[in-house]
Amino acid sequence: MSVPLPESNPEALGLDPRPLERLCATIERHVAEGHHPGAQVAIARHGKLALFRSFGRARVAPDVVADARSVFLMYSNTKVVTAAAVWMLVEDGLLRFHDPIAQHVPEFAANGKAGITVLQLLTHQAGFPGAVVPEACWTDHALLRRTVSDFSLEWTPGSKVQYHPASAHWTTAVLIEAITGQDFRRFITDRVIAPLGLADEIFVGLPDAQQARAADIYDVPVDGKFTARMPENTPAGRAAGIPGGGGYGTARGMAAFYQMLAQGGQLGGTRVLSPRMIEFVTRNFTGDRIDEYMGLPMNRGIGPHSRGEFPVVRGLGAIAHPRTFGHGGVGSSYCWADPTSGVSFAYLSNCRQTELFHNQRMDVLSNLAHASILPL
Repeated sequence: MSVPLPESNPEALGLDPRPLERLCATIERHVAEGHHPGAQVAIARHGKLALFRSFGRARVAPDVVADARSVFLMYSNTKVVTAAAVWMLVEDGLLRFHDPIAQHVPEFAANGKAGITVLQLLTHQAGFPGAVVPEACWTDHALLRRTVSDFSLEWTPGSKVQYHPASAHWTTAVLIEAITGQDFRRFITDRVIAPLGLADEIFVGLPDAQQARAADIYDVPVDGKFTARMPENTPAGRAAGIPGGGGYGTARGMAAFYQMLAQGGQLGGTRVLSPRMIEFVTRNFTGDRIDEYMGLPMNRGIGPHSRGEFPVVRGLGAIAHPRTFGHGGVGSSYCWADPTSGVSFAYLSNCRQTELFHNQRMDVLSNLAHASILPL
């Protein structure tokens, strides 16, 4: 299946190739220095692909070279793909952002959670960041619903902003299933991914037939040796489609997904969301409040976070336009869109690096991408 991003080149799309050459050289250096085995990067503008390149190895044992067919674990980049399914339910008239989750999942009201809204959930204000969903829930929908409904509060909903690494989006999965009657993975695929022509590029739940394409994900190397993470690298882990951190994709596919967002909800002549919806969900709903997990204001939208005006930013690049929005994957990746220039960016790698290295790396890589943007 072809991706609806016609291939072009940086110059034709108003991008200075020199910063992009430095960007690719930096990734090559990181691979050569042993920070991660492999990576992909993609940049697009105005519906066309300016750059798509793979680096290094997708797997180290056995040795598998990363190529255009390799799909990488996206970790929390998955959150925005999952959130897009919620945006579509709102546009379908089946949900409102200010609905209490318990309106659609009545048993979720247990343990003081009756008033938590969809907006609070997806802006990391729900109050249960540490809640755990066991692996048994990956294939048992009834157990997943019971587990999520039994979550206990750690603080009063709305009183803090604190990143929920997994629990908020497991709750979102239960909400999607309650409203649609479908497996959340199927709904996300059918409504978000497939209409954009990305069914061969982005997966929330990697099918058996696609598992050979998956790059392994590794821990920080010790004495130059990479150790594969578990359970991420198991067939069950790849198939689970963990809604807050288990999707797989190519950088090209994620650059295309963010092109859809940059272009107000449409890609390649196919509209999946309205411009007003994209404008709304990418606003800053948490103001200058500090995200207590991240240690700085995250300018959280209903899914992605935005650059804003704070001097320091995670992943999106310090020199990014304030309206730039996106999300990262722990220690390994970042994807974003700049709606003012029409540029989208995706970087995926296969090592869960330290936060110090990852944050510095992404600021450099994203800044180089922003530095390439010229006026048209």
